[in-house]
Amino acid sequence: MATETLFVAILLSESSSSAPDYRPLYREDIVTLRAPSLREARDRVKRHGRDAQISYSNQVGEEIRDRLLEVVDVAPALYENDTSPADLYSRHFRDLTSYRTFEPLLDGEAL
Repeated sequence: MATETLFVAILLSESSSSAPDYRPLYREDIVTLRAPSLREARDRVKRHGRDAQISYSNQVGEEIRDRLLEVVDVAPALYENDTSPADLYSRHFRDLTSYRTFEPLLDGEAL
């Protein structure tokens, strides 16, 4: 049996509704998983994201749908130790204004 490495993956999902005034809500999930290779980690996390997709009708008959849009990234974890806190993933960006625009929690907006 091959040794499994700890990976971190970023998944992008969308929540939508048939309600006429609904604004789509996008979610970024950061998950950890163990796999013997990067390719297998990508396959496993894609299955994980697809398995989490749901679609249902709410109490007023509107269709609510959560679906995986994309696996954004899969990378080996920065460290494999069990310390707390543990750095798992690091992402870099250049445009703080854009980040603030898409991240509602920075300005205290309720989800």
